[in-house]
Amino acid sequence: MSRRGWAMAGMALVAAVALSGCAGTSGGTPTVIDDLEVDAAWVDNGRMIALVTWGSSTCAPIAEEGVLGQDGVLSVTLLDPPPVGEETERACTADMAPRATLVGLPEGIDPAQDLDVRVTYASAVGDTELDGVPGLAAPTTPTDYEPSAGWVEEGLFAVVTWGSSSCAPVVEDVQASAEKEVTLTFATPPADRICTMDMAPRVALAAVDGLADDDGVELVLQGDTFSGVRIPILG
Repeated sequence: MSRRGWAMAGMALVAAVALSGCAGTSGGTPTVIDDLEVDAAWVDNGRMIALVTWGSSTCAPIAEEGVLGQDGVLSVTLLDPPPVGEETERACTADMAPRATLVGLPEGIDPAQDLDVRVTYASAVGDTELDGVPGLAAPTTPTDYEPSAGWVEEGLFAVVTWGSSSCAPVVEDVQASAEKEVTLTFATPPADRICTMDMAPRVALAAVDGLADDDGVELVLQGDTFSGVRIPILG
């Protein structure tokens, strides 16, 4: 998809998620086509990537461990998410939206170098390339559990936070607040929410318009558990 197309799709993402509760559901995941449209972003300071595919906003696929081939291509297989609770099949909303899947990177990848990625999802196969970013951590180094963000395409980025897997923050608003600054505001969580006691990475997609270019842009996180946290948007 073109850069403009990704940006426009991303701008509809918050609305798509907000409306997903009213959308129709099916007994499984949407039909997969033979040519998989996929893009990616560096996150967690180069320890992970966020793969972006299209489908139901409530049924983002999960990833098997990535395998680095002798040709330097990272191969990733995506799987449908498992059923929830007493479901026998995962019920997915019938919308079509970009959604992100986190993939931990194996030893041997240098984030400073360009990375070719091949993604398989059912009968579909897609390829994408990540431009190298100097100064990132080696993939096998321990995470620092800090929030991170990376450009997927112009105007669309992935943001990763750490915390309870059952209480991921929800993007409420995204604005270009300065020439090289984007402010992302998370929704205020319910006062009575109950969260599991695990520590997991949570990924969301967000879109912004009005930037002259995306080099050297900082992201300011507000809302939920964040108050003015500044991080670079990698890429």
